[in-house]
Amino acid sequence: MPRDSISSSVATQGAPSSIAELEALLKDDIKVKVAVDGVLRGKYMSKEKFLSAASSDGFNFCSVIFGWDIHDRVYSKELLISNRANGYRDLIASIDLSTYRRIPWENNVPFFLVSFLDPDSKEPICADPRGVLRKVAARAQGKGWQCIAGCEYEYFQFKETPESLAKKNFRDLQPLTSGMHGYSLLRTQLNNEYFNDLFDESVKFQVPLEGHHTETGPGVYETALAYTDALRMADNAILFKFLAKSVGIKRGVVPSFMAKPWGNLPGCSGHIHVSLRDADGKSLFALPEDQLKTGRANAQYEDTRFLSQEGEWFLAGVLAGLPDVMPMLVPTINGYKRLVGGEAFWAPNAVTYGYDSRAASVRIISPPSVPPSATRLEIRVPGADMNPYFALSAIFALGMRGIEKKLALPGPPVSQLTPEDKKTGKIQMLPQSLESATERMMRPDSIAREEAVFGNDFVDHFGGTRQHEVRLWNEAVTNWEIERYLELA
Repeated sequence: MPRDSISSSVATQGAPSSIAELEALLKDDIKVKVAVDGVLRGKYMSKEKFLSAASSDGFNFCSVIFGWDIHDRVYSKELLISNRANGYRDLIASIDLSTYRRIPWENNVPFFLVSFLDPDSKEPICADPRGVLRKVAARAQGKGWQCIAGCEYEYFQFKETPESLAKKNFRDLQPLTSGMHGYSLLRTQLNNEYFNDLFDESVKFQVPLEGHHTETGPGVYETALAYTDALRMADNAILFKFLAKSVGIKRGVVPSFMAKPWGNLPGCSGHIHVSLRDADGKSLFALPEDQLKTGRANAQYEDTRFLSQEGEWFLAGVLAGLPDVMPMLVPTINGYKRLVGGEAFWAPNAVTYGYDSRAASVRIISPPSVPPSATRLEIRVPGADMNPYFALSAIFALGMRGIEKKLALPGPPVSQLTPEDKKTGKIQMLPQSLESATERMMRPDSIAREEAVFGNDFVDHFGGTRQHEVRLWNEAVTNWEIERYLELA
């Protein structure tokens, strides 16, 4: 069905609102680039074909991108969307004109993101990353709320190329800089052009940043993306990775968003800040002005005294569902290595929360440390290898579930707990491997299976992809095993 106009609350600057505006926007271009999926894939299209697709439901795209892993290996288990039985049929790639931007390091070629529709029903497919988050955001909008979020990435960098990585078998890699130098002004001078390119190209690419600095670890940076609408944030987050890797190629640098590259060093987090805004643009988590001096009288604990009742329910919802959605926050084998060290490496591995606490899974950020308008929650479980669409979907779906059910917090804040509480079972631990996390998510009574969270179709599909990842890991023989057992076993 032709589309004469397209509008979105997350539109980029200059995004066209009609096909006529789109044609004018592309008048001097000969090609357009489109991108899909959580690990960005895409292609160039001629301007003529793109305009034809933008004027209709979209264009055909092979469904195999939902049927293989990040190394293009077909999933070992036949899944619903793309499989041998349906011949890896085409899906409809629906172009989102509100995502328009130009790629500054590719001669300013126009760039758009797409979402995927079932070719028969024209409905969003269950595992489309942007479609999943859009569905959650629409539920919030139906209640008069807007989902707002910000993502932070920590990432190692190496003076390598894709070719040198392969030649070295990914071993003995040279860090961009040596030593542990968090927030160093001096270390950025060693690679000043690259460091500044990351920030400057982000601005041109319409991926605005709030902060950009070195982090503790050899060659580690941290970049905080500017707080915005949740769907726009997920787009910005996935595009920042694309940007960093593209800029790195031009500068002879390989940035890595792997969660735990080294066993003896802190891992790479993907912390997520979230809040809800009402129809007037005010934070639903903030207290009214008349309660700011003393806090909320009916707060369950001291730590939530300056968090609204809705904020406390949202927090309780996240905590209640956290163990059941771990694969959406930590989707890789390696991601759980980051959590093994727990608080020793600033990586929470239990169902905990606390006011301004970086030791907790959920950090409450509220007055008196920030203005009421900045009241929010920071989810500290995800690593930098997360899919931001699925991670944000999980957090907001669980939080809204908490508000709807008026859930109570599961126990006291982390400041009132001791290390012994983990051993005695007073604190609920999060799954410690992708295998156990996937098993928990796929249980018949998993919160993830509730239709208002992810639903059965999504859980069965995404769970199947994680089972594939576990199977490959279980079949692998690692260097650690060879070094430990080859001679002495």
